[in-house]
Amino acid sequence: MQPAVLTALEFDRIREALARETLTPLGRARALSLEPSSDAGQVKHRLDATSEAVALITTGNGLDISAPEGLLDLLDALQVGGQPLEPLGLIGLADFVDSVDRVCAVIRRTRSTAPLLAVVAASAASFADEAAATRRAIAPTGDVTDNASPALRAIRDSLRRQRAQLRTTLERLTRGRDTAKYLQDQIVADRGGRYVLVVRTEHQGAIPGIVHGSSSSGASLYLEPIATVQTNNEIVALADREKAEVYRILLELTDGYRARADELDATLHVASELDLLQAKARLAARMRAIAPTLSTDGRLELRGARHPLLVPPQSKTTSEVVLGTTAVPNDILICPPVRALVISGPNTGGKTVALKAAGLLPLMAQAGLHIPVDPGSTLTPFASIFADIGDDQSIAASLSTFSARIAHIVEMERALVLPALVLLDEVGGGTDPVEGGALGTAVIEHFRQRGATIVATTHDDALKSYAATTEGIVAAAMGFVPETYAPTFRLVYGAPGRSLALEIAERLGMPPSVIAAARSRRSNRESQLVAHLARVDQELAALDQERQTVARERQRVADDRQALTTRESQVTEREAVLRKRLNDRVNEKLREARAEIDRVVAQVKTKAQTLVQHAEQRGVAATVSTGEIGQLRVQGRSALESLAKAGESSEASDASPALATVPGVGDRVFVPAFSANGVVTSVSGKLAEVDIRGKRMKVAWRGLRQASRPATPEPPATGSVRTPVPSDLASAVRELMIIGKTVDQATDAAEKFLDAALLSDTRRLRVVHGHGTGRLREAMAKFFREHPLVASVAPAPDNEGGAGATIVELKD
Repeated sequence: MQPAVLTALEFDRIREALARETLTPLGRARALSLEPSSDAGQVKHRLDATSEAVALITTGNGLDISAPEGLLDLLDALQVGGQPLEPLGLIGLADFVDSVDRVCAVIRRTRSTAPLLAVVAASAASFADEAAATRRAIAPTGDVTDNASPALRAIRDSLRRQRAQLRTTLERLTRGRDTAKYLQDQIVADRGGRYVLVVRTEHQGAIPGIVHGSSSSGASLYLEPIATVQTNNEIVALADREKAEVYRILLELTDGYRARADELDATLHVASELDLLQAKARLAARMRAIAPTLSTDGRLELRGARHPLLVPPQSKTTSEVVLGTTAVPNDILICPPVRALVISGPNTGGKTVALKAAGLLPLMAQAGLHIPVDPGSTLTPFASIFADIGDDQSIAASLSTFSARIAHIVEMERALVLPALVLLDEVGGGTDPVEGGALGTAVIEHFRQRGATIVATTHDDALKSYAATTEGIVAAAMGFVPETYAPTFRLVYGAPGRSLALEIAERLGMPPSVIAAARSRRSNRESQLVAHLARVDQELAALDQERQTVARERQRVADDRQALTTRESQVTEREAVLRKRLNDRVNEKLREARAEIDRVVAQVKTKAQTLVQHAEQRGVAATVSTGEIGQLRVQGRSALESLAKAGESSEASDASPALATVPGVGDRVFVPAFSANGVVTSVSGKLAEVDIRGKRMKVAWRGLRQASRPATPEPPATGSVRTPVPSDLASAVRELMIIGKTVDQATDAAEKFLDAALLSDTRRLRVVHGHGTGRLREAMAKFFREHPLVASVAPAPDNEGGAGATIVELKD
């Protein structure tokens, strides 16, 4: 793309906005040099990679690469052999390569959903060993640690011993009777790496030693006693060895990266690419942008397009991008066989903004950036994009505005390569209106015949008429409020628009006499045309208002449909959960009942045997009727089998076929949510009211099934022994104890409690929650009041717990 076109369409400001989203200087350099591509395959690849980055960041997997300040300087220093990096520089470099390694690891774990990012990450090398070696040798503060090498530890241990010995000797001298009286201060000083005493100048020869200078006042001398010279010499030598060893360690760590220069270059390239992609993803999120669909037929179908420099950002960090106005979404629609869009309308009405958006959005997409448009937008990756916008007057080249623009158009014609997008602002302007209109019409027709896609703005009546009457060209106008002539910035298709020069001049304060004089100078034909266009504007405004109303209504219907679908899905899921919970509860009760019967039978048998033994001991003949005991077991089992068969019948009904059509009133149906048959009493939309044993429930009719025939009841078992139902089973569904539970735990327990109550036909329930803060009591009261099967909720009487319990009555 020509640099002048990128400048005219303000693509450089998009680059700057993108650069602000980068995290590294490598990514920033890539962002500021980003160029649109004209290759359709490359454009698709770029957009797909950006979409993968958006998806990855949306799921919480960041692409955050950590770069130290001065990263570029560090990388330049690596090019100079034989010189080590500074310790903090090595720490920063280790943090950088580690962050690249972490990001690449995230991408590798998600390669199935981010294959393009995985290809990028595959080129990065791991420098985990080099980073670990750096952190072992250098503390976060930048100090080389003793652990950096055994030699360094040995040297520093010797230094510590020698310094301790030297300090002991010097401190003894500062306190000695023969030496202390000659000292200015009883301290040990450091002069050039050697430990010295501070001696008064007048006592220079009192203590034998070497003078290392004097104080600024000349009153004191820095004296190294003869007794410490050898130790000081050893300390200086050890310090030099320490410095050399530290240098060697830093050089070794630095050369670890230099030895893998090619791999480091590849990793730096990966880091810059990933940083650029995450910046694209963040910018897309701030602009609420999406990836457009690509085409090859020259179309430019941008639905709900917003100029990207007018889109309010999601965060204040990109507020510099915004020009201060909120963009009005507009459709820019040029779909074959239409090849040209001619926009007219009032001054300051937004024509040039729409024109620039028509050029800037394709440039962004072709650079791999998502664009602020609505779903359904399609564009062609253009091989050439041209823009003739603004005043190109050049005094140096002796060109007037008109001449400069004609020269520009000639250059466009010569360089045009299809598919091409041509943007013409006020085409034919800057000269005689009649000749300019004719020239503008011819220019548009010429580019259209050559197969280019054209967007043009104009105030010329001849061009407006040409656009409105020529097949393959669509006319559109920027809207305005008829009463005030204020612009709406909305693009309305179907007819050209008025320029409103006189109306806008009047609104801006032009003297009425001037406006009246201007109107009187218009010809009758011009006045008639203006009046006709005014009527067209009114009709278009009414149609646009109606279109917006229809669009809002359509959206409302779509929202309602979605809400209903969601609700139906939730009801179906709830039915499945209730059905499973009910089946689990029935099975659990069956198991408990079988165990209880076996226990009771065992007790009866034991007692009978005990009675027989007592009778024999007393000499009374007795026998045990095992038949009666067996009959007791059989009758208990028979009752359980009847219950199990009822459950199986319910499951069989659940397995019956679903309803194929809307049920009618009076139809018998099976309701899976309650595992019971019922009769349809009414149908409204997708809901049916079903009577189940005198209770009416509203359920989705699509979840109903065909009712099964009632199973033939088996004759009840007969016998002389009755098995009473254990009293604890009945009481378990009359009272719920939730003291000490949280609201969530209590709510879950209450749901199960109601399920059990329905199975047991219990209608009066007591819930014991205690006094406490009252929060649990209020939560339970709210839960039961909102439950469709609850008839009433009231505090318990004093003899049943008072405010510490709640009485719940179920519906019949």
